[in-house]
Amino acid sequence: MESSVIGKSWPAAIYAVGREKIREYAYAVGEEDPVHHEDEAARAAGFRAVVAPPMFCVVYSARAMAPAIFDPEVGINLALMVHGSQEFTWGEPVCAGDEITTVATLADMSEKDGKKFFVFESVSTNQDGAETVRGTWTNIVRGG
Repeated sequence: MESSVIGKSWPAAIYAVGREKIREYAYAVGEEDPVHHEDEAARAAGFRAVVAPPMFCVVYSARAMAPAIFDPEVGINLALMVHGSQEFTWGEPVCAGDEITTVATLADMSEKDGKKFFVFESVSTNQDGAETVRGTWTNIVRGG
């Protein structure tokens, strides 16, 4: 495995968070709390506007991950790739009207028992520079 790509980052992906996207996501995952649907409820709870459920982070950070996973320099064989894990550490809540910038970096590559492990880190920040989420994404490529 070529370790010279460890530490490589890809261009930032920018996502404008819309109220309806938050609502659609909340409905899709069965999140009924009014703070995810109504501005008034969100403001009464101390948020700037309708607030995204925590896992909405996949919506805005996945777009930064795609170029990393598809980069031929990284060399992931997509036909043999399986999802290993995702871990997130949340910071500032994401609200309708925010603009989120996400940068993905290849944090580590290793090989064990004929499998290749690709560990990426994504860092997302809002328009004020506050970190909204830090993600660790592990992809495993089976031998073959």
